[in-house]
Amino acid sequence: MRTRPLKVALLGCGVVGSEVARIMTTHADDLAARIGAPVELAGVAVRRPSKVREGIDPVLITTDATALVKRGDIDVVVEVIGGIEPARTLITTAFEHGASVVSANKALLAQDGAALHAAAEANDKDLYYEAAVAGAIPLIRPLRESLAGDKVNRVLGIVNGTTNFILDKMDSTGAGYQEALDEATALGYAEADPTADVEGFDAAAKAAILAGIAFHTRVRLDDVYREGMTEVTAADFASAKEMGCTIKLLAICERAGDGQSVTARVHPAMIPLTHPLASVRGAYNAVFVESDASGQLMFYGPGAGGSPTASAVLGDLVAVCRNRLSGATGPGESAYAALTVSPMGDVVTRYHISLDVADKPGVLAQVATVFAEHGVSIDTVRQQGKDGEASLVVVTHRASDAALTGTVEALRKLDTVRGVASIMRVEGE
Repeated sequence: MRTRPLKVALLGCGVVGSEVARIMTTHADDLAARIGAPVELAGVAVRRPSKVREGIDPVLITTDATALVKRGDIDVVVEVIGGIEPARTLITTAFEHGASVVSANKALLAQDGAALHAAAEANDKDLYYEAAVAGAIPLIRPLRESLAGDKVNRVLGIVNGTTNFILDKMDSTGAGYQEALDEATALGYAEADPTADVEGFDAAAKAAILAGIAFHTRVRLDDVYREGMTEVTAADFASAKEMGCTIKLLAICERAGDGQSVTARVHPAMIPLTHPLASVRGAYNAVFVESDASGQLMFYGPGAGGSPTASAVLGDLVAVCRNRLSGATGPGESAYAALTVSPMGDVVTRYHISLDVADKPGVLAQVATVFAEHGVSIDTVRQQGKDGEASLVVVTHRASDAALTGTVEALRKLDTVRGVASIMRVEGE
């Protein structure tokens, strides 16, 4: 074993960073045996140096992150501060000064992953980011290494624990959205400002990363269709149960039928109770991968939190350190396929539409005519009426999102349609 330690700079020492530092210290002997050399925490960049950080030598603490990553003796920089800047500049600076990088920064990777990979390649360094997508769940490495010889056709997953906890609570207890969110906040699953989670921004960033790796195509955050879950109601869950379904916020990345384009989207969807993702409860994550040779694979586990995310960071750290010792680098960006990223309008799936309509003869015929005029075939219809008002629930066969959008716009213009109460996609069939 080499006796000179590999030196690690840690950017950020919050929930994840502090756990990374703890594991590096408590498991130092095991990490050294697995890597082939000791690893040493050489510096920790933070914003508040006065805060007591148990187990970390105060002499390692600095507020000058730039100076830390410019040190010529740093082998690996671990970035867990999040956000776009200063993380982007610090990572590229680290590459320029001889360090490889392990990051958990999904937002930055989804927005500027191509540029970061280019900077890593230009400096012959590694960029690893297993922790950016699903916490402790091994997902990125299987996609870009284990399945490198296969053709992935679809990635379908629950990649945000907060939203899954909320939807699971609504499903199992009949709670409304706000009540379930309040419980998630009280238990620490939801941030004080849950917008990034409940509006789908977090999941969309992860979808961009997954799609890029799975389809060997550059997919940016702006390419991902995003729809939050704040409008999901108890009535939607009641309708889902009548269909033998539940509701999940899904990240869906898939190849089009022609094989020349891909789509990436995040939105609430009804899925059959028989689908493996339907049984994913609480704050857990799960990703379902479909490929030509391997068939169907499912990855499941805790997708957030200090310890799970730190586990993924340390796995990358071991891999990068091994590469440093051997003088090699691991897989970089693979975007050779350069497939077209199609808009949401091209997506084809089934739909569940709930309408508030006048309770009088001829309404169903009018509604059915609108669907037919836009080329959307109806599978089932359910109608309930009382005191001059009625609800009409229509489940369609597969149709394009553009056709469904046109149908809904036309329905809203009918005098007999009081409102479109809910539109939900039906997936996983």
